[in-house]
Amino acid sequence: MEGESDKWQKCDEDATLNIPLVVEHEERQISGCGPNNNIVTTSFLKTCFNGLNALSGVGILSVPYALASGGWLSLALLFSIAAVAFYSGLLMKRCMEKNPNIRTYPDIGELAFGKTGRLIVSISMYVELYLVSTGFLILEGDNLSNLLPIEEFQVVGLSIGAKQFFVILVALIILPTVWLDNLSLISYVSASGVFASAIIILSISWTATFDGVGFYQKGDIVNWNGIPTAVSLYAFCYCAHPVFPTLYNSMRNKHQFSNVLIVCFILTTAGYASMAIIGYLMFGSKVESQVTLNLPLNKLSSKIAIYTILVNPIAKFALMATPITNALKDLFPRSYKNNRVTNIFVSTILVISNVIVALSVPFFGSLMSLVGAFLSVTASILLPCLCYLKISDTYRKFGFEAMMIVIIVLVAMVMGIFGTYTSIVEIVQNL
Repeated sequence: MEGESDKWQKCDEDATLNIPLVVEHEERQISGCGPNNNIVTTSFLKTCFNGLNALSGVGILSVPYALASGGWLSLALLFSIAAVAFYSGLLMKRCMEKNPNIRTYPDIGELAFGKTGRLIVSISMYVELYLVSTGFLILEGDNLSNLLPIEEFQVVGLSIGAKQFFVILVALIILPTVWLDNLSLISYVSASGVFASAIIILSISWTATFDGVGFYQKGDIVNWNGIPTAVSLYAFCYCAHPVFPTLYNSMRNKHQFSNVLIVCFILTTAGYASMAIIGYLMFGSKVESQVTLNLPLNKLSSKIAIYTILVNPIAKFALMATPITNALKDLFPRSYKNNRVTNIFVSTILVISNVIVALSVPFFGSLMSLVGAFLSVTASILLPCLCYLKISDTYRKFGFEAMMIVIIVLVAMVMGIFGTYTSIVEIVQNL
């Protein structure tokens, strides 16, 4: 029977998200999985950049829609979810401090609940990655069809509209990047998430201030029916927890990880709140699930925002898909796992399935709301809290902290259930 140390010495690269890490030029990559063998060592500032890149994503396009769904008072929910997500990030740090051999998020699940915990964490990660990558295709199809409208045409008796055509076209463009074994170049391109978010906020603000759109919409104080959708989309903005172990283990001084989380959550929350307020004041209740769809296409600032958001998902798609393809290849016999043909076959099937889902459920807002309610709440709030309770034995003492964590878990479960139900209903009604 394997000892505890042997069990934790196993590498689990397939379960690790492929996050682009910016490292010092003089630092080297070290092989091995032992407690003293860090993958990379990065400074505080570079870890902050990597954390901001992980937290900055396409969620910035949907926060105005989230605010329109819940009303002005729902901004308090954005800040509340940000605070809880920050706290759960601290709990993950404490879990990793309990065992220096923890390298990945599934490792935390296994330390807490054994193989079952690892399986639950891994499934939540892979399903979230799959749906987010599918959302990328929907986003591309929506924005390209808005930017370059074309007539519907027939292919083998099937009617193909502009959105469907661009989803398929983007998938064909992305496909060769998914076949690559070395994603280092793409990882650095996708690290532009921080700059892309800043460019989008500035471009849309310019459109409102100087290009005639203005900030004239007053909006509603609160819309109770839209609260579940708002909460789900806000939660989607903070779905970076699966990469926190990678960030933590990459740091030269791991004691500073709490400060990294503080910087990252403050800056990203400020960005999300600014985008939500700007978009809601510009378009009110008529704001689309992607605010770029509301922008006037004849303005340069609008085109800059749209082109910026179009490039980033294409670059990030392969990084999202690779962990899934690696996990699927593990199901093959050993002689086929590292086979080039196997990699191309599995990657192609995965992208085809993404296209089928994107064409069948082409509702970006509803799909991301489902991801936020069901998967982001699970991976970013519920699992960190439950793992910490088990690993730290806090549940045995049941003091103030344990009571607070239990309350967070109960509220998150209610939030997840109502948000998931609302999202599924919206998807079914739109089909």
